[in-house]
Amino acid sequence: MDYKRILNFIVIIAVAGIFYTSCAPKITQKTENKTVPTSYKDSQDTLNIARNKWQEFFTDPYLRTLIDTALKNNQELNITLQEIVIARNEARARKGDYLPMLNIGAGAGIFKEGRYTRFGAVDATTDIKPGTKMPDPLPNFTVGPNLSWEVDIWKKLRNSRKSAMLRYLATTEGKNFMVTRLIAEIANSYFELMALDNQLEILRTNIKIQQNALDIVRQLKNAAKVTELAVSRFEAEVAKNQSLLFYISQQITETENNINLLVGRFPQTVARNSQTFPNLISSAIHEGIPSQLLANRPDIRRAEQELTAAKLDVKIAKANFYPGFRITAGMGFQAFNPKLLLEAPESILYYATGELVAPLINRNAIKALYYSANARQIQAVYNYERAILRAHIEVVNQLANIQNLQSSYELRSKQVDALTHSINISTALFQSARADYMEVLLTQRDALDSRFDLIETKKQQMHAVVNVYQALGGGWY
Repeated sequence: MDYKRILNFIVIIAVAGIFYTSCAPKITQKTENKTVPTSYKDSQDTLNIARNKWQEFFTDPYLRTLIDTALKNNQELNITLQEIVIARNEARARKGDYLPMLNIGAGAGIFKEGRYTRFGAVDATTDIKPGTKMPDPLPNFTVGPNLSWEVDIWKKLRNSRKSAMLRYLATTEGKNFMVTRLIAEIANSYFELMALDNQLEILRTNIKIQQNALDIVRQLKNAAKVTELAVSRFEAEVAKNQSLLFYISQQITETENNINLLVGRFPQTVARNSQTFPNLISSAIHEGIPSQLLANRPDIRRAEQELTAAKLDVKIAKANFYPGFRITAGMGFQAFNPKLLLEAPESILYYATGELVAPLINRNAIKALYYSANARQIQAVYNYERAILRAHIEVVNQLANIQNLQSSYELRSKQVDALTHSINISTALFQSARADYMEVLLTQRDALDSRFDLIETKKQQMHAVVNVYQALGGGWY
């Protein structure tokens, strides 16, 4: 038999099989679009408030204390920090995958060959030393290191490590995005609490005014200048506003406890100076240019890291079509008697093998993994583009909101001034019988509503400032 010809035939078949299995199917990939408008509103100002640290952006000492406490104690944030630790450990584990695995060990065992087998017959007739036969059954003692290494020819393992590292970085960006949301939520709740305090104070002041008006109406009734109907209407208005006191007080309690939850503490009074709220001035807004969002927004940075990782996953899946090469080697001492274990060179053991393996039968499974990896990469492209689009729209909406609220606040201030002045006029006219009690009631009600609306507009202004700071990517530096 011509063994050489058979061996050559086997080698040709193996090479042909490897070449066949190494051909990966074609896929349609998608490239992300990073194009953004050149400006938000025809402004090329590159100054960007997102680069300001939150300690610089928020000047209220009570608010800064709340934020600082929340960044230490917030449970949701601390859960995310542990997820980052898990992702970092996974990346660390992937780092060692493409390095050789070196182990050291020792073992002992016993093995009994059948007498009428090849090895059994050899053992029965072979002397180890003159006059000594092979032990039966045969003990075995081994000690020494061994090495196993999958040679990363196609960078499959290295790409897997890079992919894990990118996902770890994406997790870090996810934490940064959570920090921006946490800071914005605390700031918005804090300004809402200050607004409620001011509305409560306005309501108390208005109740005093209405009670004074009620006393006047009672005196006029005693003088037979008005009827009991006027007294009843004023009493009803006072009672309605007094009941509103408890509604606002409940809102204050819930808002305080929402802040306490974010800060990670049990219910307690939230320190603040609400008297300064009506005079708060919005910080100068420098929105920069839209392209800065790609670097400042943590959610965009996270989507970018996940996209890069998904691209590497496609390369990893493609590498499954290529042959893998694994080296195994080892050396040590082996003997059937512990006393002979360290006698060299007779008890020395060493081996080295190399394997070149390529998939042949399960190509459908490999193709499925390859197509799925590509589909996830396309999903990541759309997710990245959506993150950019959503961020740009959020900034545009908040910039417009700030401008419109400023105009609204100026007009509402004029309305408050006019209605406040009209209270005194309507009361004087009523006392001189030149106006009826309904005009006084309606004027007081309109004045109260206008003051409430003015405080509400101021709150919305402060929320818009906080929201545009978050939308631009500020708060996580």
